Amino acid sequence: MDEKAPAPGTQRPGGRTARTRAAVRDAVLTGLGEHGYPGLTVEYVAERSGVHKTTLYRRWGGVEELVADALDLAGEDSWTPPDTGSLEGDLHALAREVAEFLNDPAAAAAPAAFIAAAFRSERAAEALHAFYAARFRRSAAVVERAVARGEAPAATDAGDVVRAVSAPLFFRLFITREPVDRALADRSAAAAIAAVRAGVFSTQARA
Repeated sequence: MDEKAPAPGTQRPGGRTARTRAAVRDAVLTGLGEHGYPGLTVEYVAERSGVHKTTLYRRWGGVEELVADALDLAGEDSWTPPDTGSLEGDLHALAREVAEFLNDPAAAAAPAAFIAAAFRSERAAEALHAFYAARFRRSAAVVERAVARGEAPAATDAGDVVRAVSAPLFFRLFITREPVDRALADRSAAAAIAAVRAGVFSTQARA
């Protein structure tokens, strides 16, 4: 487990290196959920992951980099946005997918922990921003397809549209602590669709 870790954002090899990073990531997630960012320690991650703390210090440096790398690893999944054949179908499917994820306590614990960590650590905040920026870039395909089909104005800001779909769901869960359900997901999608059709997300309207 002493091999040098690739720099964050580069292509990672598989094998033992990948297993080590996955074990460390899982330990970081568990620690954030149990103790929050202030209570997360390298010693805890070492004990939970089975990776010696000297290896953790050498490869990651400390808690901030452990948290950032856990987010970086989370962004390497194979998720792709829905493709139902219409903007309405895609945005409803996307909103329902987010709602379903946030309604799973085990799944929602991870973003909650990372958001809390971002308020304590600039490095964690940078990693969180990079994670969601990448996620929104993937989701932009939904709007780009809609523009190509003539369902949305050519100058529609795809990133703003997908943010508008998910923002009410995150607000309800993390700010007002209210239930996130399918009905809310559908309202969020419907509001975003109406705004797209009205040209609210057109970059030309801002000029």
